[in-house]
Amino acid sequence: MSRRIPASIGILLMAAGCGDGGAGNAGFENPDSPVNITLAPENTGDGWTPSTPAAEGLDTRQLGSIFDSIRDGHFPGVDSMVVVRNQRLVAEGYFNGFDRDTVHELRSTGKSFISTLAGIAIDQGLMGLDDTLSQHIPDFDGYRNMDADKRAITLRHLLDMSSGLDCNDWDSSSPGNEEKMYDSRDWIKFMLDLRMIAAPGARANYCTGGVVLLAEAVSQRSGMALENYAQQWLFGPLNIQDSVWRRSPDGRATGATGFGLRPRDAAKLGALFANEGVWNGTRIVSENWVATTRERPTSLRNQGYGSLWWKSRFTHGTGQIEAVYTSGNGGNFVFTIPSHELVVAFTGSNYNTERSDTPLQIMPLILSALP
Repeated sequence: MSRRIPASIGILLMAAGCGDGGAGNAGFENPDSPVNITLAPENTGDGWTPSTPAAEGLDTRQLGSIFDSIRDGHFPGVDSMVVVRNQRLVAEGYFNGFDRDTVHELRSTGKSFISTLAGIAIDQGLMGLDDTLSQHIPDFDGYRNMDADKRAITLRHLLDMSSGLDCNDWDSSSPGNEEKMYDSRDWIKFMLDLRMIAAPGARANYCTGGVVLLAEAVSQRSGMALENYAQQWLFGPLNIQDSVWRRSPDGRATGATGFGLRPRDAAKLGALFANEGVWNGTRIVSENWVATTRERPTSLRNQGYGSLWWKSRFTHGTGQIEAVYTSGNGGNFVFTIPSHELVVAFTGSNYNTERSDTPLQIMPLILSALP
């Protein structure tokens, strides 16, 4: 089920987008919870088939040393690491007062979940990738600064961060910066009132508000609240029982940031895409949508980007390994390495620091555990 954030925590999360502000997971962790590392995870009935690193062809000693390094403080602020190989859960570790059952705020990792919901809606024929946003938002022409370019924004442009709206979360002076959106009473109106600064598709700027618009399109076309659509078509099939949604002032779930899951459940998204859209024998998204998420139509900060997923390459042996991953401020990542059926999920609380990218430093160490 989805659940609302308790009021005291919700106020904190409302300020905790993937940008500058926020207190992250305050109120979720338990200071008395001990560090818990296991290379033989328990079967809790949550849908995972447990195994061990050795059984799935990973170097147990190497993985164990990485967990030990996190425990010993060499990678501060990493709250959990979950490792999956061949669709089996092979290792997990929890730190800093977090445990297996703690719902952790994932920041912009939520964007890749919204992408998945959009993909499901496209698979169902509710919308098309190249549909204009105006087809799915009521009274679209009534918003300010309306012009032909704004009418030409497609769902593909929102998925690739190339809408052309005057929105850049990495520029505090940008009129569409997410922190300004959070201060508004109507996030949809705030975004659609923005002027255009480029033709759709001409440039890419990181824009959380564009994902809010995409989520609204999914809700409008499905005729369901976003969290209900997610529960029926994604969380239910993935056996995800609990979630936290960031809500706009009018109460609508958005998912673009401030979205929370248990670490084991976050890793399920990676496993779904590493397995070409199938989870435990059930197809949830099409192979076509999985292929779309692996494309690199745009670039942000010199990294491939598209369909609200990041793309990168890691060195392994004498070659390069393709990685497709989510990224949330604080160190909240889900990495998929399709060529090796490897998934690694991290949660972290390194908000707004250079340590937010710590999982990118840990991943090469994990890849060294591969044959």
